[in-house]
Amino acid sequence: MFSSFKNITPVAFYFASVISFVLANVLKDKSLSFYYILLVLGIGFFFMGMLKRIRSKR
Repeated sequence: MFSSFKNITPVAFYFASVISFVLANVLKDKSLSFYYILLVLGIGFFFMGMLKRIRSKR
């Protein structure tokens, strides 16, 4: 399962982060719980992309 994460580029994590942030802002008025879930997911994807980029430079 986790071996598939090794093949994902950092740009894909950044893209997923942007999509999560956009969806969070769209759904903010409709469901506050989805807003916070997507916000946390977006932050998580962003940091996963940063870690992947830092590790790939070594």
